[in-house]
Amino acid sequence: MYRNKKISTLGVAFLATTLLAACGNSNGQSEDSKTSKEDDKTMTIMSPFLEATAPTGDNELQDALEEATGYKMKVNWVPNTNYADKMNITLASDDIPKILVASKTGSFVKSAENDAFWDLTDYLKDYPNLSQANPDVLQNSSVNGKVYGVYRSRDIMRTAVFVRKDWLDELNLEMPETTQDLYDLAKAFTENDPDGNGKDDTTGVVIPSWPGGINSSSPYDAIAVWFGAGNAWKEIDGKLEPSFMQPEYLESIQFVKDMVEKGYINSDYATLSADNWDDPILNGKGGIVIDTYSRAASINSKYAQSHPDEEGPFVEFTGNLKNADGQLNAMPTDGYSSFLAIPKQSVKTEEELKDVLDFIDKTNDKEAQILLGNGIEGKNFEVVDDKAQAIKSDEAEQVANLQRCYSQLATNVTTDLQYYLSKQDTPEKEAEYQRRLDLMASDEESAVFNPAAAYVADTYVTKGVQLDQIIGDARIQYIAGQIDEKGWQVAIEQWQKQGGNDIMDEMNTLHAEATK
Repeated sequence: MYRNKKISTLGVAFLATTLLAACGNSNGQSEDSKTSKEDDKTMTIMSPFLEATAPTGDNELQDALEEATGYKMKVNWVPNTNYADKMNITLASDDIPKILVASKTGSFVKSAENDAFWDLTDYLKDYPNLSQANPDVLQNSSVNGKVYGVYRSRDIMRTAVFVRKDWLDELNLEMPETTQDLYDLAKAFTENDPDGNGKDDTTGVVIPSWPGGINSSSPYDAIAVWFGAGNAWKEIDGKLEPSFMQPEYLESIQFVKDMVEKGYINSDYATLSADNWDDPILNGKGGIVIDTYSRAASINSKYAQSHPDEEGPFVEFTGNLKNADGQLNAMPTDGYSSFLAIPKQSVKTEEELKDVLDFIDKTNDKEAQILLGNGIEGKNFEVVDDKAQAIKSDEAEQVANLQRCYSQLATNVTTDLQYYLSKQDTPEKEAEYQRRLDLMASDEESAVFNPAAAYVADTYVTKGVQLDQIIGDARIQYIAGQIDEKGWQVAIEQWQKQGGNDIMDEMNTLHAEATK
């Protein structure tokens, strides 16, 4: 009876899920069979793959991982696009793997709180690598303060401002350090003919029609954090409030509105497709973008391909900007992408759980990190000056394909121990990349994490999208001059009445419970 009830909990709860990573077929034991020692040391895993072909069960990279960790592995690779369907089928069956990659969806939360997954909160401290998990990221990945999975680490800092270098040089200007510097630079790029063609045909900051709503890492969200509004939520005297209720949030959109009115931001900010975001920069119509380091690198690469004889970089970059008080409030990511969760249906005892955690811990050892992050030395990469350089051959590409698939299992909760993969072909590009790493590390010291990232309010699960849209629409309407401050407050009141007050109550109840 208990077993069937648990299967139902898992299967039904995940029917609507949209987890970000994958599933696989089962390798679990039937309840009537006795688990052998060999099976105890075999990790059955559900994982996505994004490559053209999936690894077979017998390959040299998996052999090396098994040797490095001391555990056998059985991984079923399913295309990421088919994940949800396969996950539903697997979790409704008798065969559930010991490890699956999951995301913090509403359905996962319900399953976890119904005791379908192991609560790892009190276990991670007992493992040499897992105990080094970043506490902020661990909190972000938790479910209402409880850790139900080992997070897959990602860059904490991605926010960057990048600027056309030729325009800076033409006007003899410097990269911005503050929001006022950003304003002044956008004004100069709009009014002072930075391309020297004698025409009034340039603008400062380029912003697209953002595909996400509020709290979706848009330029508007970054500016709000810089101004001091908090990151999605803000804790004030022990209570959580949405960032859009803060006076600094209104100041931030007033800042944007002023630049729009004066032409310092592209006039088609509400309609420019995000797919065409690079075009105004590359075509000489705009000079500044607030996004990520990777977009800056992409634009530099695009420009270099079409102008191979010019020395770069095309755009200069910096990190987060200080506000008018000189305070740096840096907007971070959550620091992770999905996590490795352990179902109780397949891992029934604490002894089995400790084996699974031991395996995950050992994937964070240097040898395993190199296998998961770089591949096999001498096969698809070689080490030169303590950096990994790709080997170019058909065999190397086959191993590289394996590495990209198995990287889905990497958690990297400790400091990255793998080799930095050198993709820069000149000392100047290497220096530029090192500057990026330095800026990311510096900004991380001033990261403003979302204090409510761990909490999942029931009302937000059912009404969150619609409620976020109310504020997102009002933000654009305010910037466009379609509503004033009174209209902004009316939108906030509408948010509160249609479920926002319930969300605030639920979030603060969860916060009080987690922090007592």
